[in-house]
Amino acid sequence: MAKYYASSISSSLSSSSHHPMSAASLSSGAATSSRLLLPSARLSLSSSSRLLSSASSFSSLKCLRSSPRLPLLRSNQKASAMSTVAAAASDPAQLKSAREDIKQLLKSTFCHPILVRLGWHDAGTYNKNIEEWPKRGGANGSLRFEIELNHAANAGLVNALKLVQPIKDKYSGVTYADLFQLASATAIEEAGGPKIPMKYGRVDVSAPEDCPEEGRLPAAGPPSPADHLREVFYRMGLDDKEIVALSGAHTLGRSRPERSGWGKPETKYTKNGPGAPGGQSWTVEWLQFDNSYFKDIKERRDEDLLVLPTDAVLFEDPSFKVYAEKYAQDQDAFFKDYAEAHAKLSNLGAKFDPPEVCYPCCLS
Repeated sequence: MAKYYASSISSSLSSSSHHPMSAASLSSGAATSSRLLLPSARLSLSSSSRLLSSASSFSSLKCLRSSPRLPLLRSNQKASAMSTVAAAASDPAQLKSAREDIKQLLKSTFCHPILVRLGWHDAGTYNKNIEEWPKRGGANGSLRFEIELNHAANAGLVNALKLVQPIKDKYSGVTYADLFQLASATAIEEAGGPKIPMKYGRVDVSAPEDCPEEGRLPAAGPPSPADHLREVFYRMGLDDKEIVALSGAHTLGRSRPERSGWGKPETKYTKNGPGAPGGQSWTVEWLQFDNSYFKDIKERRDEDLLVLPTDAVLFEDPSFKVYAEKYAQDQDAFFKDYAEAHAKLSNLGAKFDPPEVCYPCCLS
């Protein structure tokens, strides 16, 4: 779900003995990403390391450990009146201003991939077979808590949280659940992708105890890629067309072998950045959202472009192949189906307050 797996779009960290929320890990590697909700090949994002290493940025990011505006990051902490986020719809005016700040963040840090992954991974834990909120998972802001950030598929997403936390601090009337989805959709649009028909007003969970168990997100190299993708995405209520369309978000980002075990250390397309150099991308222009992912996966003529087992299967499985072939030939069709699938994903498991809330107009 961020690209839809965990491996493509986000800033992934390598395994480390450092606590993920420690000062050391917070100040490291903000420029890598991992396949959205895609399997676990961590991609390299771009380098927001300058931003993250600056004194002012670090000061604002210390909230990951201490600020009441980033509540209960530690699993052994209990909810308090100060740290609990109000269960109410986000303020429309603040949503609009937050989107403008996100656009500026994207321009300065090239963090499109990891922000897409942030939204996908918060929403992608949804289980359609569980009715109760928040046990059903989904877009509820739970990914801000340390216990969920520690899930293997979310490696590196602490860097995405660091990037958007100053915006959350500035606009307290926007819930984390809405901010994560706003950032994801804005990143797609600003990278040249389709306008996503979003709605807002998602309620945040208030404690680590509300986080889903580990294991609900996809893997990059399962024994049976087609079966694995269907198992994960069917559980969310998504179908084959939506699986393939969401996979197309791999047009963004790159994978780093030292962090994910997938890809090359660098290629001719990544050795000079933008951002931190290195890693292997799925496409040549890996910060441009288009249908080149499908063209490149189909042709497989360039050894410097990454193809994971869950990518290759899109042209091997008979049902997936129908849509993959279509998207390789018709970018407009891809954009239409992708926008619909992304919007559907962003609403999975969410509780809206009030239930009918919808603010697309204020963000147009």
